[in-house]
Amino acid sequence: MRPSGRALDQMREVSLEIDVTKHAEGSCLVKFGDTHVLCTASIEEKPPAWLRGSGLGWVTAEYGMLPRATHTRNRREATAGKQGGRTQEIQRLIGRALRAVVDRPALGERQITVDCDVLQADGGTRTASITGGFVALHLAAQKLLKAGDVSHLPIEGEVAAISCGIYKGKSVLDLDYLEDSDAETDANFVITGRGGLVEVQATAEGLPFMDFHLTEMLALAKKGTGELIAKQRAVLGIA
Repeated sequence: MRPSGRALDQMREVSLEIDVTKHAEGSCLVKFGDTHVLCTASIEEKPPAWLRGSGLGWVTAEYGMLPRATHTRNRREATAGKQGGRTQEIQRLIGRALRAVVDRPALGERQITVDCDVLQADGGTRTASITGGFVALHLAAQKLLKAGDVSHLPIEGEVAAISCGIYKGKSVLDLDYLEDSDAETDANFVITGRGGLVEVQATAEGLPFMDFHLTEMLALAKKGTGELIAKQRAVLGIA
C-alpha cells in the first residue's frame, strides 16, 4: 500500500554519523531515508542578554534548507532578507524539543546553538533535525564535562521525533515525501527517552481524524522514537 513498500509500522533506514565537522563542539549527520540533515552544536560562553545573572543556560536552534535540497531550487532566505514562517516555526520546535531534556542550571550561563541544515529533503526534515540535533547537543555537553566547565552532564535523558499520518485510510509511521504530500492526516511527535510527550502536531488535510486514529499514531510514534533513541544511545555510548 505504501509507495516505498514498507509495512505500516516500518521506518525508513536511519543512520546517525557523529563528528562529521572539524570545528563544531558537536556534530551529527542524520539520515531518515533520503532526508539528510547536518546538525552542529556550538557553545558560546555567555547566555542571551535577557538571561544574564540568572544562573541559567540556554539552548536554541536554527534551521534551513540548502537551495537544491528539494526537487526544484529554492531561493536562499538570506537573499530575501528574512526567514519564512515555516522556517521560524520549525526552528522554534527544535529548540523547545531540545530544551526539554536540558538541565539549564547545570549548563550554567552559556548558550548552545544547534544548527540544522537540510542537505536533502524527502519528508520529515523537522523530525530528523530534532533526532540528530539531540546527538550534536549531547556531544557538545560531553565536551563541557570533559573540560571541567560543568560539574555534571547537563542533559537529562534523550529526545527524538518522528512523523506519523493517515495514508489511504491507514495509520502509518515515518512519512516520506510521496506519503506526506498525499496524506489525509499529517502528525509529528516529539517524545523523550522516558516516554514523555514534548510536543504533538497533528493536522487533518482532508476529512477530520478520529480519536482512535490519534491513539494509533501515538502507538506508532512511541515505537518509532524508541528505535531512534536506541540508535542515539548506541552512537553516544550511553548504557
